[in-house]
Amino acid sequence: MAQQRSASPAYRWVVLAVGAVAQGTNAAVFLGLPAITPQLRDHFGLSLPQVGMLLGAVNLGTMLTLVLWGAAADRRGERLVMAVGGFGAAGCLALAALDGPVVAGLALVGVGLFGASVNAASGRAVLTWFPAERRGFAMGLRQTATPLGAALAAAVLPVVALGAGVPVAFLALAGLTGFVAVAVALWIREPPWAVRSGRGRHGVVLKDPDLVRLSTASGLLVVPQFTAAALVVELLHEHRGVAVGAAAALFAASQVAGGAGRLVVGVWSDRSATRVGPLKVLSVLIAAGFALCAAVVEAPVWLLAALLVPTTALALCWNGVAITAAGELAPPGRTGIALGMQNTANYLSATVTPPLAGWVAVTAGWPAALLLAAAAAVAARVLLAVPFAARQLAPELP
Repeated sequence: MAQQRSASPAYRWVVLAVGAVAQGTNAAVFLGLPAITPQLRDHFGLSLPQVGMLLGAVNLGTMLTLVLWGAAADRRGERLVMAVGGFGAAGCLALAALDGPVVAGLALVGVGLFGASVNAASGRAVLTWFPAERRGFAMGLRQTATPLGAALAAAVLPVVALGAGVPVAFLALAGLTGFVAVAVALWIREPPWAVRSGRGRHGVVLKDPDLVRLSTASGLLVVPQFTAAALVVELLHEHRGVAVGAAAALFAASQVAGGAGRLVVGVWSDRSATRVGPLKVLSVLIAAGFALCAAVVEAPVWLLAALLVPTTALALCWNGVAITAAGELAPPGRTGIALGMQNTANYLSATVTPPLAGWVAVTAGWPAALLLAAAAAVAARVLLAVPFAARQLAPELP
């Protein structure tokens, strides 16, 4: 009976729920740890650049294995890949709690190595289960879990780290990650129509010109997203004198709006002739928004804030549709590796953008940093100009 239920089209919502929780938990680790930066510095006795390197270890591990996990999901299925990755990440988080900064840094590389499994495999699960006319909404819902998980971790982790210490914060993340890995092992299933890949031929996917172009465009759209993440609070507080609490609240509002926007854009893409159409429009809007923000940096602060919040939200809401488009470009049985490739471009850009945007802001001024984000969105729009082909990953289900 349980097997029959897991083969039912309605079971897709169980897979989506577990995939979204896994994605949110992953974000709680990857994006939540920076919330305890002061506690990490005090606990390990690190300078600010050193703690930046410690946190960057997670991104390093992720970039190294995204494609590999995607290929493994294509061949072995999502449940095995996500469960192994989840338990591995939980073990590494527990290890990070046990010793000094060197061991913690190596353990966080391991967290990235194992945690990358969620990015490719959970996306493959959702894309495979959902038909085309619901796929954008489903992926938008999955991607909305990222800012929600990060926000929850940012609210809870500092309290835990201050009250019980940094090791306990790591152990709390380890326990949550392990719990979600159990849920994955119990409830993630492939639909009967899922296609598995055989050995080899991964290079065909990695060299596909449409997928390369889409992945590059996605990486470029990450530039405005992480420019905003790195600079908005600093711009409002340090440069324009807004109270730090108010600046953070404005940034939080933009994140909430961006998360909701992922759902709206997902539904929009489901009703569009092509998945790339909304990405083209969003690229133009993002470029225009950052160009306007650059023009009003010295204008009344209310006007700057009124432009920064929706622009930052726009810079966040495109992600789910780009991932969906990447999955639909993949040949049958190669969805995971396509998502791994697209996510690798995103993570590379997310790693490079904050220090680059900060350096431009310091050396050339705030308008130049905002115009850099606008230029990246324009470049993405240029890459998206040529039509893309798409394939159906699942039959049209009721």
